[in-house]
Amino acid sequence: MHKLFTASLALALVAPLGAFADSASSTAAEIQLLRSEIEAMRASYEARLKAMEQRLVAAEQSATAAAAGTTDTASAPPTVAVAASAVSGGGANAFNPAMSLILAGGYTRTSQDPAGYHMTGLQLPATAGAGPGSRGFGLAESELGLAANIDPWLRGAANISLHPDNTVSVEEAFIQTTSLSKGLSLKAGRFFSGVGYLNSQHAHTWDFVDNPLAYQAFLGTQYGDDGVQLHWLAPTDQYLELGAELGRGRSLPGSDTGRNGAGMSALTLHTGGDVGDSHNWRAGVSLLTALATDQSMTTMGSSGGTVINSAFTGNTRVWVLDGVWKWAPNGNATRTNFKLQGEYLQSTRSGSLSYDPGNGSLSDAYRAEQSGWYLQGIYQFMPGWRLGLRTERLNPGTTDYAINPALLASSGYQPSKNSLMVDFNPSEFSRIRLQLSQDKSREGLTDNQLFLQYQMSLGAHGAHSY
Repeated sequence: MHKLFTASLALALVAPLGAFADSASSTAAEIQLLRSEIEAMRASYEARLKAMEQRLVAAEQSATAAAAGTTDTASAPPTVAVAASAVSGGGANAFNPAMSLILAGGYTRTSQDPAGYHMTGLQLPATAGAGPGSRGFGLAESELGLAANIDPWLRGAANISLHPDNTVSVEEAFIQTTSLSKGLSLKAGRFFSGVGYLNSQHAHTWDFVDNPLAYQAFLGTQYGDDGVQLHWLAPTDQYLELGAELGRGRSLPGSDTGRNGAGMSALTLHTGGDVGDSHNWRAGVSLLTALATDQSMTTMGSSGGTVINSAFTGNTRVWVLDGVWKWAPNGNATRTNFKLQGEYLQSTRSGSLSYDPGNGSLSDAYRAEQSGWYLQGIYQFMPGWRLGLRTERLNPGTTDYAINPALLASSGYQPSKNSLMVDFNPSEFSRIRLQLSQDKSREGLTDNQLFLQYQMSLGAHGAHSY
């Protein structure tokens, strides 16, 4: 019994020592494993460092040979020749501009013929781009973009539009300063005007398939021009930006007649700021003035027929008031957010209108004061999904046809439109959208419209504005 007790006591004393020995053995194995990993990392870094040193030597040799005009990589060792080729290619690519391509298309269904589209009470050029476009399947406007810094003082950008009718146009092509002091920035070339809120945004950033009726009627859907633009950003805590533009006046509300002087001028003022962590806003006022000479207009006759060959010569002034309010919980818009925006446009056209309803040239004074507005809200209710509503209306206002009012239509009808959209964004580079609209631009007709649209972004694309 005494021997059994002694053996049990010895076993109890030895067991912890065995466990300690096992633990020590395990710790030693872990230490050895860590040492092996460190050695492997050191060897990897030394190999990479050696490769970089070889590339540096090759680059220096290549630069020296180029300066002497005797570059010959064929006689260099294989590793050096490969390294020199890689360095040379990387240097060349460093000067390539960033490229992007926006692909867009879809399906359109309308209950009224788009060919007969017009806005009752408003006189528009046939080239204004108003209306829902063609029916059926088709490509939308696709956009090829190029952008790069030119030197420490300038950058350049161009956006080439690929239209559904297989034509190509230059949407924007400009140079812009990058280092002017005092908050100043100067742009020259072709660009979208900074008036309003939506006008300067490219079509693929719109929250709906189409721009509002007021933009279609008074700015030719989207006003772009050739000229210069100066912006000044005030050095204040609250956002405050002033802008001034001079342009050729090549599109509605102006017309391109090749005049020496400027055919368009614009002034813009925008301000905004944050309200707490979850709210921010921006508001602005803009004035655009443009000259037109023999601008072809589509005008409705008093009998209901269309006077196609009317022409306007004179001055157009467009005021734009815009406001945007955004909400995102604690400033994080990735899951849910809301945006409310609206704009009011007022157009005053003053000059003369010539027309030929009966093959007899008639011309007299013409003045039209018209306006329009839209209000829309966009709600992202979960990641990737957004819902939007937009309502809009035009007011033909008062039109003075001088001594010939009997020949031209005059109506108190106010065109309107309501739209509902839902879109799905699998990523920041792709979007699929469904939009339903009820368009009452034509008196006595309701056009029920359905749009199914896709937009895909390829390549490098800069951040969008506020």
